[in-house]
Amino acid sequence: MAAALVSLLTSVFAIVTLFNLIQAQKGGFSVDMIHRDSPNSPLYNHLDTTYDRLTNALRRSFGRAHRLNPVSAPTMDVQADIIANSGEYLMNISIGTPAFDIIAIADTGSDLIWTQCKPCSKCFKQNAPLFDPTASSTYKTISCSARQCTHLEGSSCSSYHSCRYSVSYGDGSYSDGDVAADTLILSSTSGPPVILPNVFIGCGRHNGGTFSENESGIIGLGGGEVSLISQLGDTIAGKFSYCLLPLTEAGNSSKMNFGSDAIVSGNGAVSTPLTKIDPPTFYVLTLEAISVGTNRINFLYRPFGTKEGNIIIDSGTTLTLLPEDFYSQVESSVSSMIDATKVKGPDGLSLCYNAITEFAVPDITVHFTGADVKLQPLNTFAMVTEAIACFTFAPIPDLAIYGNLAQMNFLVGYDTEKQTVSFKPTDCTKN
Repeated sequence: MAAALVSLLTSVFAIVTLFNLIQAQKGGFSVDMIHRDSPNSPLYNHLDTTYDRLTNALRRSFGRAHRLNPVSAPTMDVQADIIANSGEYLMNISIGTPAFDIIAIADTGSDLIWTQCKPCSKCFKQNAPLFDPTASSTYKTISCSARQCTHLEGSSCSSYHSCRYSVSYGDGSYSDGDVAADTLILSSTSGPPVILPNVFIGCGRHNGGTFSENESGIIGLGGGEVSLISQLGDTIAGKFSYCLLPLTEAGNSSKMNFGSDAIVSGNGAVSTPLTKIDPPTFYVLTLEAISVGTNRINFLYRPFGTKEGNIIIDSGTTLTLLPEDFYSQVESSVSSMIDATKVKGPDGLSLCYNAITEFAVPDITVHFTGADVKLQPLNTFAMVTEAIACFTFAPIPDLAIYGNLAQMNFLVGYDTEKQTVSFKPTDCTKN
């Protein structure tokens, strides 16, 4: 009798799962993206002012850029170039059966979906309970011969012939654990939860470093084989998009869209090709130039040794970071067109002004191949104190990253089948 009931419940679960996947594919679906400094985030510190939060985010940009850099660290495990607490946006996900809730970093700069698991031989302090795989009826380890194991850098074989992973980070943080598959659930804002069976995950058993105790996982949205985007595959036709709210709206949630909900089209939409590089984790565009007013400054940098592809687009980096020589040309052009008093700002930001009296910001257009993206003042200058506004572009050696301040109030769509990224000016408070 009990066995029959279990069999019946399993069949019902499978039918519901299939139905939800069909509905997601047919109509697309959306999930909330919570800024890490939002009151809805577990990382929120009520003692921080708005300016404290922005300054901290600016500092994180430089740390994240170091770990994103495949040029300066070519031998690093590409699954681990990102440390969890450098991400700027969070997603609520659940894994296992019954569902176990996790606050995960939504990270377009990494692939692995990863969380701490019990029993843990060495875990960093985590306020939320650890995931217990023995409590999940759908959890299963992956064998050493499985394709997911053989394609995972840093993988090894345990004495029980199950797959293990080992990742290390640029700042000395690390995670070792089991490679497994389990059910993953995304809470859709536009319909029933989307239930994804047999999703490839990392179950961390030995972890340490500079992780935050308020985080419990990473959800990799990169271009590699083990990312959520790749594992969703045909279900979403390779499409996802997001619309990042301005900093003044940090108390609300941005949206991440999947499938047909993620199509970016209509008046004002422009598209540019993605360039495949090694590692495939990163979404790389080709920046041809930046115009400040009518002054077009060509960008000839080729960090990846390819004819196309020279700038990483990343939702987890706050600033737009540019090679020092090119940045100095852009800054000089911007500075020449602003009539205001220069002042000292936070470390790393070299162009700041006294903003007690409002000043005019020049038009800045980012020229990607086939796509001219005209930025608004909210994309290019940010108030770092009540009286100081700073340019949101900054210099960095040997790398270029298109950060999230430049992407705010744009619908940004990724199509991994057509290999394009699209931009459309959008009021994200209404998206």
